[in-house]
Amino acid sequence: MDLVADRRRWSTLWLSALVVLADQVTKHWAVNHLVDGKTIDLVWTLRFKLGFNSGMAFSQADGLGPVIGVIALIAIVVLAYVARQADTRSGSFAAAAILGGAAGNVIDRLFRGDGWLHGAVVDFIDLQWWPVFNIADMGITIGGAILVIGAWRAPRESTSSGAAT
Repeated sequence: MDLVADRRRWSTLWLSALVVLADQVTKHWAVNHLVDGKTIDLVWTLRFKLGFNSGMAFSQADGLGPVIGVIALIAIVVLAYVARQADTRSGSFAAAAILGGAAGNVIDRLFRGDGWLHGAVVDFIDLQWWPVFNIADMGITIGGAILVIGAWRAPRESTSSGAAT
């Protein structure tokens, strides 16, 4: 087995686990410390304010949590496969961040409700000019941005390397 590929797979696994851990620890803190409408103002417009999202991004599709949860579970399986196949560090990092974020939010749907996948995702990071979000959402967004940047740069890199030969 290729040592570099094996090391990258382990790094991907650890990064995904780190995103899930950070997400779940901060959500646990938020649920226990931001009760009764408590808000903690930090800097400029950044504050912590507890919210729950039973829909998807930007609180769309409210009430479709089970459907969104099943789609997210499928996405996690696909992302785990993609992460194993990634051949660049940025691709591995992006897949790991998205995988960890998706898993963090699925955990909420599985364990923070009255039935299978009926839980709501805990959101608490409030910029006041953007929808309230969490660490899992950050992982998904940052990973997605890295994938887009990588896809945008890949044709340019292959063109420039092709011109040099």
